[in-house]
Amino acid sequence: MSFDWIIKIFTENWPMFIRGAGITLLIALIGTIIGAMIGLIIGVIRTIPMPEKGMKRALLKVINVILSIYIEIFRGTPMIVQAMVIYYGMAIAFGIDMDRLLAAFFIVSINTGAYMSEIVRGGILSIDKGQFEAAHAIGMNHLQTMTNVVLPQVLRNILPATGNEFVINIKDTSVLNVISVSELFFATKSIAGNNFKYFESFFIASVIYLIMTFTVTRILRYLERKLEGPENYNLAGNQMQVDTPKIPSNH
Repeated sequence: MSFDWIIKIFTENWPMFIRGAGITLLIALIGTIIGAMIGLIIGVIRTIPMPEKGMKRALLKVINVILSIYIEIFRGTPMIVQAMVIYYGMAIAFGIDMDRLLAAFFIVSINTGAYMSEIVRGGILSIDKGQFEAAHAIGMNHLQTMTNVVLPQVLRNILPATGNEFVINIKDTSVLNVISVSELFFATKSIAGNNFKYFESFFIASVIYLIMTFTVTRILRYLERKLEGPENYNLAGNQMQVDTPKIPSNH
């Protein structure tokens, strides 16, 4: 490996590297946000109490089956295969020529949504049942209970897992080069194809990936600490606090 070549390649092609990194971050960010919304909706639906009988029970069962199939398919197949099937399958089966960048947003979003739905469902189930019972006791329905009691706690609890999905998506966007999305991996492959210095070119790409994931991880850790609040604080400070009386010592 020649460091002179690394400097030369980056100096000559830095706009392509930066543009590719920017598109990678954009796809990962949008995909994670939309995927988290999808996961939140599915997680709430899948935790709705099953009615004892009637059409509502049948409808909820059908919805749960459909959502379970969606989750199993997108959690059980690689994103690279999903990208090929969705992008080229849409063109072949329905004649839909999707924009590559929009296809990338769609693929990452629905893939992330499948994982986030299970994270959200787990977060909801981790909430003490007593809180559900207390909310129902004061007349709240399932939606009101979720909105006012459960979800504020769940959102805080799943923040680390959501951040982890964002970091994973930054790396996994590289598979989108199979549909010619001009993210960082695709840009690096084009640069390496021009100069035939594959090792040096992808070494630069690996450093950029590392910088992105490291920076995002540190930002997320900072946000988590902010949400946790101070380690030491008084739960109920007031003006009626009295010092502990001192017991005189006997000599």
